[in-house]
Amino acid sequence: MQETKLHQLEATDERQYMIREGYEVYEKQGAPLGAITFHYHSFYEVIYVLEGEYSSMLENQTYHMKKGDMLLIDCNVMHKYHFVEKKHDSSRRIILWVTREMLQGLSGEGMDLSACFRGPGSRAYHFPIYYEEMLRGYLLKLAMAELPDVPVPEAKQALDRGYLTLFFGYLNVLCLRREYGFSRKDMVSHPMVEQVSEYIDRHIREKITLEELAGHVHMSKYHFLRKFKEQTGVTAHNFVLNKRLIRAGEELSRGRGVTEVWQEAGFTDYSSFLRNFKRTFGVSPGKYRSL
Repeated sequence: MQETKLHQLEATDERQYMIREGYEVYEKQGAPLGAITFHYHSFYEVIYVLEGEYSSMLENQTYHMKKGDMLLIDCNVMHKYHFVEKKHDSSRRIILWVTREMLQGLSGEGMDLSACFRGPGSRAYHFPIYYEEMLRGYLLKLAMAELPDVPVPEAKQALDRGYLTLFFGYLNVLCLRREYGFSRKDMVSHPMVEQVSEYIDRHIREKITLEELAGHVHMSKYHFLRKFKEQTGVTAHNFVLNKRLIRAGEELSRGRGVTEVWQEAGFTDYSSFLRNFKRTFGVSPGKYRSL
């Protein structure tokens, strides 16, 4: 299995959206230049470390991963690459993006293949070597631009669906074993971010000021703004805005009406909601609701 046969995503490629239907799998090398500020997307993401080290922050937790570790990122969860100087230059990892619709289509009766993204506890795992090598094998096959002795693209697509089903089938079973999840020594908590996030969730329908957030974490406004940007890579204002957009997107996906959604997500006027929603999701709220 040659390295040159893997689909590549350059470290300089800042793309955080899918261009293929259903799923995309890439190898990525080195410290990424994109994804250094909090972002989110409407598809699932798996990061598997092939070589070296890699760190990522999911909401209020930073995970420091090594070779063989795997990180699962749910839809609409804010996350970012966590820079550590000179630590990730030799990093190699497999990135898997997969849509809700794809996993729903692959799921059978009695097994939701997306459940592994929503379990309690750690979002990063280190599996025993036997299982880790098996999962790595499926990911590498998915990442290959072509498979030996499979010259027909349609045949590779059919095999890929099989590899995806096997990968997520085993992954869901393994993620039920809590001993495979990261322990506290392998991750760093960010209590301030957690407190701010929880406060926003509780008051999402209301106007939320920066003074309120600073007071909630017992800091002066300017100290809070500096520390928050330092930890998350985004301003507190944009964090609140993104939390509102995530809530709106989730409610629209459940079939709620556009009018009640933008109001319940805390937007003060429809034009502001529409402008920010289209900029973030690329479609109107009505179109998003029908997807």
